[in-house]
Amino acid sequence: MSRLNQLLFFGLAALISAAAIAAEPEFFPRKAEPGKTYPFSEAVRVGDMLYLAGEIGLGADGKLATGGIKAETKQVMDNIGANLARHHASFDQVVQCTVALADIKEWSDFNDVYKGYFGKHFPARMAYGANGLALGARVEVQCNAAVGK
Repeated sequence: MSRLNQLLFFGLAALISAAAIAAEPEFFPRKAEPGKTYPFSEAVRVGDMLYLAGEIGLGADGKLATGGIKAETKQVMDNIGANLARHHASFDQVVQCTVALADIKEWSDFNDVYKGYFGKHFPARMAYGANGLALGARVEVQCNAAVGK
């Protein structure tokens, strides 16, 4: 192998290794009360992507927001915004969301609140009706964001 080919080979190998290291997942555990842990992370960052756990409408008191689907959706989206902020991101960087609704008939009411959180663009999205959500929630939303380095 010529000297030039050796340099090219080892240079390419170094680039591939650097990319593999840069893509190592970073896990952020969900904060829990003392003595309690959750079986999921609040977020995982891999390279330029931030994957958020699904959020339901729990307030700071640990209870679901009252007042129907719109109030619960507002709490869900506020929770997502807080999670994004903890990871130095915003709704403008969200590229995909998945929405689970306990009653798909509430899709329109959900959208009335949801759309107010996005300014520049709407992310790709899937919504479906579910037979039951954690803690009796009406809605759960999971989002992914392109956050850069």
